[in-house]
Amino acid sequence: MTAFYDRSVRALITGIAIVFAIMFLSDMIIAVHINNKLKDTILQQQYNISSYLAEKGVDELTIAGALVSSESDRDGIVIVNKLGFDENYIRIPVPFTFAVSTVVISLLILIIVLLFIIKRDKLYEKAINDIKSNRAISVPYRDKGSIYRLFDSVNNMSDALAAEQETEQKSKEFLKQTIADISHQLKTPLSALSMYNELILSEPENTLRVTEFTQKSENAIDRIRDLILLLLKITRLDADAVEFEIRRYGIKELLLKSVENLTERAEKEGKAIDINCCDEKIDCDIGWTSEAIGNIVKNALDNTEKGAVIYISCENSPLENRIYISDNGKGIENEDIHHIFKRFYRSKSSLGTQGTGLGLPFAKAVVEGQGGIISAESKKGIGTTFTLSFPNLTKL
Repeated sequence: MTAFYDRSVRALITGIAIVFAIMFLSDMIIAVHINNKLKDTILQQQYNISSYLAEKGVDELTIAGALVSSESDRDGIVIVNKLGFDENYIRIPVPFTFAVSTVVISLLILIIVLLFIIKRDKLYEKAINDIKSNRAISVPYRDKGSIYRLFDSVNNMSDALAAEQETEQKSKEFLKQTIADISHQLKTPLSALSMYNELILSEPENTLRVTEFTQKSENAIDRIRDLILLLLKITRLDADAVEFEIRRYGIKELLLKSVENLTERAEKEGKAIDINCCDEKIDCDIGWTSEAIGNIVKNALDNTEKGAVIYISCENSPLENRIYISDNGKGIENEDIHHIFKRFYRSKSSLGTQGTGLGLPFAKAVVEGQGGIISAESKKGIGTTFTLSFPNLTKL
């Protein structure tokens, strides 16, 4: 029984056991005292009877026979009763100490129980005050028992609630910051759209000007669309609402699919995408993974000048497949490299470039959602390399 783990319960039981032991010893002492009294009374009566019979001239043998005889007839009983020697005559004295000891022992038991109740009540009051003060219930580490296990469970629940509140607060702060970032990101293209439309409306007959600003409006709309789509996808990833369909694909097939919509842009900007990869297999969801790789390549195009080359290579091992995406751009500052996977983070050097600030966080969420790892290394003036590692599920 777990109740006996409680030190105060054990103390109560021990105290009551000691009191009962004292009571038992007291009863034994009193019983011995009463027995001695009874023997003294019987012996005194025999002395009196013997003396009386001897004075009357009764011989010793007759007296001895009368005292040791165990037989009694009706005549003897009648004589004794006539003389008034019935059961009411013989009284065995009960010592006053017996009653006193019983009262004292009962009071001791009552005091022990009351002390236990008072001590336990103080413990409850302290626990209540700790809970009201939003503090952990202080429990001596050596104490055990059901009540202390209950307190420990309350502390664990309190810690869980505090952690949940902290997480909820962080979520609220994150949501607040995200809404502010979205508002800021949308404000720029929307302002541009408004300005472009005003210019178009002010000179409708100028075909070249209308065409120019219509294209700019289209670019702003594309930026808004990309931002909203990426936000929706990241939200699904955060909510664990995406079930990746991981299968084996050729790495080259994956990479070609990743850059198919970026090769034309690279050519227009005077840049190149160089894929140098063996025909190994990789375990991934080709749709989500190709989009993640495409975002990294797009980020490289956004942050490189004309004549730049984006190199994509791969490496295989029994445990994982790695994909390297490198550029020979201006690189990332040391103070920024640790923040590039944060949402809407834009370094000072990239403020003049296009982008939503969500491409790299999206890539990170996709890779890690499939059990992979993504990292980045950069050297100022030399370029940046992203490494994507995927577990080789077939060979594990």
